[in-house]
Amino acid sequence: MKLNLPNNFIWGTATAAHQVEGDNKNSDFWFLENFKNTTFAEPSGIACDQWNRYEEDIKIMVDHSIQSYRMSLEWAKIEPEEGIYSNEAIDHYRKVLECCRKNNLKTCVTYQHFTSPLWFTAKGGWEKSENVKHFLSYAEKVTNELGDLIDIVCTINEANLTACFAHSFQSYPENGMKAIMPFIKEAAEECGSTLENFGPFLFGHPFKIRDCMMEAHVKSVPIIKSILNNNQPVGVTLSIMDYQAAEGGEKVRDQAYAESVDCCLDQVTNDDFVGVQMYTRHTYGPDGIIKPKADDPNMLVMGYEYYPESLENVVRYVSSKIKTPIMITENGIGTDDDNQRIEYLTTALQGLQKCLDDGIDVRGYFCWSLLDNFEWLFGYKPRFGLVEVNRETLDRTAKESFKFFKDVIDQSS
Repeated sequence: MKLNLPNNFIWGTATAAHQVEGDNKNSDFWFLENFKNTTFAEPSGIACDQWNRYEEDIKIMVDHSIQSYRMSLEWAKIEPEEGIYSNEAIDHYRKVLECCRKNNLKTCVTYQHFTSPLWFTAKGGWEKSENVKHFLSYAEKVTNELGDLIDIVCTINEANLTACFAHSFQSYPENGMKAIMPFIKEAAEECGSTLENFGPFLFGHPFKIRDCMMEAHVKSVPIIKSILNNNQPVGVTLSIMDYQAAEGGEKVRDQAYAESVDCCLDQVTNDDFVGVQMYTRHTYGPDGIIKPKADDPNMLVMGYEYYPESLENVVRYVSSKIKTPIMITENGIGTDDDNQRIEYLTTALQGLQKCLDDGIDVRGYFCWSLLDNFEWLFGYKPRFGLVEVNRETLDRTAKESFKFFKDVIDQSS
């Protein structure tokens, strides 16, 4: 499969620190995963132990022609206590970034990917605008310490995700999930907070979190860019699914786009790029979202529909709204059937080619994910990886889909 790409198009793959590194003990997610009566399927534990195996993972990327690695810095490891930074963690990430540089792998670094320090979440987390200052201090610190080794900056991962949840799950209440999950209240009290002042990302108020994260992004960009000295591009990543309307569902679909996507796109018109993260489509009727039936053969393990055509639709939608360059910072499929992954990638990339042929400014494509890893509430069951990770030995084995992806890169570069 050969694609006709613009010069300097970037091929990459992606992970998030909490999902692959392991032992993120000072984070809010670690605290919630290990709490009694948790709704997490299992704790993250050692994850894929990338903290110790990063050289092995970088080698397997290089061996498969990957040009850029989208990774994240773990805020909870870098600032385990408010205002106290870990030189050990910063030195570790410098070694990872230096290893990437040594292997000619561009670094695409996300500063915050879902997880936060527990102290931050106990203060209200992303539900309180007054907490934005903490992210700005952290962003300034890591840019000063590591910016010379960063090629692309993604400030925050999927800053709009909780707002998407409000329009994607019929059971998702307007004020978030924490009020209906008793363990959240108990967890808040155990860490010295209260339910009202505890702001874990996936469970909190969808629109407060959206607004707070976008405020943090907008305010952090000039701080980060003032420190970087090589004009490295800076942007934010957004979760943008393909919202479609069944008969009579146009108004509901348009409201979903307005409240979860458009209001964020409006704030990134001057960014160097917008990271688009796309997996499926959502179809809306007059009464809200229409979920595929559980026995639908197109239903995937994460509970959404197999529909790779959505990548083309979403890229066209974003380009119709803003002229900011687009980077596909996540796209992939959770499945045990690697042939299905190859089929998904084939269709998605063919759609991306059509967008490029029509002159849409897409700068790169990062496949999610490098490794089979910890998928948040779902634990280790969903498998998004181009590389299989044996849960007993943590040995890595490249899948046929990675070999397919390598061939695409080699033929298209």
